[in-house]
Amino acid sequence: MTCELSTEIYPMRLQKFLSRAGVASRRGSEDLMTAGRVSVNQEVVRELGSKVDPKVDIVTVDGRVVSLADSHTYIMLNKPVGVLTTMDDPHGRSTVASLVADADQSALFPVGRLDKDTSGLLLFTTDGDLAYRILHPKFKLFKTYEVVVQGTLGDSALDALRQGIQLKDGITAPAKADYADGVLTLQIREGRNRQVRRMCKAVGHPVERLHRTQLGSLSLDSLASATWRHLAKDELAVLRQSTAQENC
Repeated sequence: MTCELSTEIYPMRLQKFLSRAGVASRRGSEDLMTAGRVSVNQEVVRELGSKVDPKVDIVTVDGRVVSLADSHTYIMLNKPVGVLTTMDDPHGRSTVASLVADADQSALFPVGRLDKDTSGLLLFTTDGDLAYRILHPKFKLFKTYEVVVQGTLGDSALDALRQGIQLKDGITAPAKADYADGVLTLQIREGRNRQVRRMCKAVGHPVERLHRTQLGSLSLDSLASATWRHLAKDELAVLRQSTAQENC
């Protein structure tokens, strides 16, 4: 959906301004700044604590003037297997950009990513501030997956997933795990690279099929593969509320 922006307090941090303008996520905006690609009133600004007043300052990225949009767009895609989560691929491979092209929003970007062999719920927006909150670990937004693994999961493997798995980049947070009719339903709050696949492999059951069904309060429901829809107002309201403060 397209929603009106809330009232902002100015001046605001430059990286927040860039993310709200849909240029990139906050992390991506910081990278643009440190690379010397952002200017305020024709002066390059690299200091991350810098502030800007959009009502009087002129901000440019690579020479292009950037301004806050009057509204933002929020859409949900049911990503199919075999498609890359990127808006551009130099090698000409299939990307999610082609699946949301008719959304007619040049500033749309995916919130996080699903790897090429993973299907399911992928959120797109032009709202970098909300994207930042969804992705930041401190908000601990649940991501729910349906997983088909090799072999049959036993109680010991389920208990290990629930308690936390030791991976090369540290132990995972406790997950919610249920297994029925050959399908593992796994809920995690983290977003490490290929985390679900690594967790399942660590308990001796490599993933055969991986599908994300929920992101926080958002659910795919009956949305067909390779199709998208705008978020409803109530969906967006609940999502905003769930990322309004840190979860314990």
